[in-house]
Amino acid sequence: MKSAKAVGALTLVAILSGMAGCGVDSRTPSETARPAAPATAITIRDFSYQTPTAVSSGATVTVANMDTDAHSVTADEGSAFDVNVTGSGGTATFTAPSKPGSYPFHCFFHPDMRGTLTVE
Repeated sequence: MKSAKAVGALTLVAILSGMAGCGVDSRTPSETARPAAPATAITIRDFSYQTPTAVSSGATVTVANMDTDAHSVTADEGSAFDVNVTGSGGTATFTAPSKPGSYPFHCFFHPDMRGTLTVE
């Protein structure tokens, strides 16, 4: 009889333990079903830019420089964005323009390096 009670108690503990992860999710649907954010990184490698397809207006854009030389991401239009990035893994960030459009940019130190940031 004692062993039957022990088995019953162990079964109850196992059931309750298994239910511990079955709580109610109090997050709203918008918090649980958010789509993945578009990539917001520009990578510099071999004296060229690798840019995301597009970024959201006002997004924080990270620039990672994998070259040993310092580079910049300088908007051709002047004030839209301008960051310098040290070499050998240096990073910098800037805020994407709030107005959607295409923003050509270049490297201040290496004018032949060119890219375009597309803002949605």
